[in-house]
Amino acid sequence: MQTMNLLQKLSITELKEKYRSLEVTPEYIIEEILKRTEQYQDFNIWITPPTKEAIQPYLEHLKDMDPQQAPLWGIPFAIKDNIDLQGVPTTAGCPMFAYTPSDHATVVQRLVDAGAIPIGKTNLDQFATGLVGTRSPYGETKNALNPDLISGGSSSGSAVAVACGLASFALGTDTAGSGRVPAALNRLVGYKSSLGAWPVKGVVPACASLDCVSVFTHELSDAMLIDEVVRGFEASDPWSKQITRHRDALPEKIYILEKPLTFYGPFADQYKAAWAATIERIQQFNIPIEYIDGSYLSEAAAILYDGPWVAERWADLGEFVTANKEAVFPVTETVLESATKSGYDAASVFNAIHRLQALKQRAHQQLQNAVLIMPTAGGTWTREEVRRNPIDTNSLMGLYTNHCNLLDLCAIALPGEDIERNLPFGITLFSSSINEHLISGLANALVYGKYPEKQRKTVLLAVCGLHMRGFELESQMLEHGAVFVRQTKSAPVYRMLKLPSSPPKPGLIRSNNKQGTAIELEIWEMPIEKVGHFITNIPVPLGIGKVLLEDESEVLGFICEANALEIGEDISYTGGWRYLK
Repeated sequence: MQTMNLLQKLSITELKEKYRSLEVTPEYIIEEILKRTEQYQDFNIWITPPTKEAIQPYLEHLKDMDPQQAPLWGIPFAIKDNIDLQGVPTTAGCPMFAYTPSDHATVVQRLVDAGAIPIGKTNLDQFATGLVGTRSPYGETKNALNPDLISGGSSSGSAVAVACGLASFALGTDTAGSGRVPAALNRLVGYKSSLGAWPVKGVVPACASLDCVSVFTHELSDAMLIDEVVRGFEASDPWSKQITRHRDALPEKIYILEKPLTFYGPFADQYKAAWAATIERIQQFNIPIEYIDGSYLSEAAAILYDGPWVAERWADLGEFVTANKEAVFPVTETVLESATKSGYDAASVFNAIHRLQALKQRAHQQLQNAVLIMPTAGGTWTREEVRRNPIDTNSLMGLYTNHCNLLDLCAIALPGEDIERNLPFGITLFSSSINEHLISGLANALVYGKYPEKQRKTVLLAVCGLHMRGFELESQMLEHGAVFVRQTKSAPVYRMLKLPSSPPKPGLIRSNNKQGTAIELEIWEMPIEKVGHFITNIPVPLGIGKVLLEDESEVLGFICEANALEIGEDISYTGGWRYLK
């Protein structure tokens, strides 16, 4: 019990250390989670709660994995119930909508492959439409710190599960702030990558063109680890993009909105004071600060609910809502049906797209080497206040969040100093979709006081054999300052040979007739000044050249001279060096 007191937050870093020292086992952690779940039954956290029977197959799966090779081995996580978990109903907060998926969502599959244990499906504002956590037929999710207050939504159960110590991390979704508002209200980190960086295949759409999967954690480092595991292009996902998060760096400038900001709710004065204290702290950084007019952010945000964009929600859900009105939460129905009563036509949609494109360009130009900092929320409400006025209270919760995905920005919500006991305050860092390294770099400085090295020029290298993680020559990558970026595959135009060296090494040869096999690769990022020395260690017939990836992009990587065909064994059928028996 003393051990579990130390692990009340189930931090990934601490839990992995306890596993390494054999102080606890995954089985012990799951038993403890099941006990804790009983204690929080009236918080309405779960739609499909954790059970030993459902979790046991994932515990068995761990026995076939090497904990040293699986970055999330034994780490328990919760899943918002609009994200598919194989064999478990996905309800999106609506029992009549439920279906049982035959496959995991891509993000869930990647986490399971990394050793993480899915423990249950969490409550949400129905169809992910809301920022308050009270719009669910499964009950209002209570705030983890003060049950009288809202939990935030729509990813309400996911945030509260982490805050109550029922999971090390939890997946949410974020369209208008659903991965950030609950983080702020429950004293958590909420990370939302750029649009498309995390696959959304297997996610019930809210606004498909804006939806992101997000993550809640206690520690910033935990969120960044999840990002490393989940990030990456998924060919079967039409919204997926190949977006690399580069080495952490500090921005050249910090932007803050011109005063006065709007604060609301019963603690508005306390929130205002907390924001003023935050600005004083930011001013201590040796980074120029500029106050900007944020009206264009509000203009972009208005397009989501006060403009024709709300029709995108209706496009995915309208047929179901029309046929099953009795199954839809009343306030959710009101929001969704507003798309049919607004009088917008096709021309107004294109007008909005064109105006939004101009606003997006303005944001990306302004944030080219900068980070915008805003309060995550300007206040909070009691659950009773939201019941009395469900529309206006919800609208105000999105005041500083709704613009983000419309403008294709990335964001990290960070907990700040508590306003008072069990009343947290949070801020969010924003930048453009190519600047995820700036928000993570500044976040590290704010949270841990860690200042990244001056940004260096780097190159991406594709490795396919002994230089991959867990193999004999990984140390050469680390010695040259390389950082693992992601796992991927080559285009299906290569042959892989097993070369008769000591130890044996793979050789990658591009097929002349453009027919071959997709080979598993790892992409690493190496400082450009280290590349020359690294290449001198490469023995013939290996060399460095351009490697074509499955998404048709090219990076530098290991290739092999064609004469190796005379001495090497063709092992292309394995699909990668890691699978060679």
